Amino acid sequence: MRIRFLILLLLLCAGCSEAPKSETPAPTPAVPVAAPAGQVHGDLRQVMRGVLFPNSNVVFAAQDKLDVKQAKDPSTATDPLASTYGGWQAVENSSIALAESANLLTMPGRKCSNGRAVPVDNEDWKKFVQELRDAGMASYKAAQAKSTDEIVNAAGTITEACSHCHDKYREKPAGEQDRCM
Repeated sequence: MRIRFLILLLLLCAGCSEAPKSETPAPTPAVPVAAPAGQVHGDLRQVMRGVLFPNSNVVFAAQDKLDVKQAKDPSTATDPLASTYGGWQAVENSSIALAESANLLTMPGRKCSNGRAVPVDNEDWKKFVQELRDAGMASYKAAQAKSTDEIVNAAGTITEACSHCHDKYREKPAGEQDRCM
């Protein structure tokens, strides 16, 4: 019985050693598709209020004290400092968010809240955005060092970067209608 099984197995496997011949050519490898270009969804005010404002506040809060206790359920905490990724890690994360937000501020097609185009091609805009990027990275390095003194300096750098841009593009005598000019 065993011999019959082995012979049957050998006969079945004999036909498995070669791939069947086919006249159909092998499929060509798929051509990689380029990643879609960034898409703009919010206006400048929404990006400021949704990304820059809350993340800069995390850095500013770290200037005073960083002994925030983790929330009862840190996975649902609304305060980043008390969340699962709280403390210095929250400051690192917020600092990176500030640096990365510079990319959002240079995306073509973004509008200001008054409907005007964000002046992404203006040389001073590019300079202000780079200041923000640099300030975010300075804050990130301070958070990595877990240094309150360095965070104080980095927070000042963030404040300066923001005020340079706000002085030029946000604080207008006629208010919102003249922003982004």
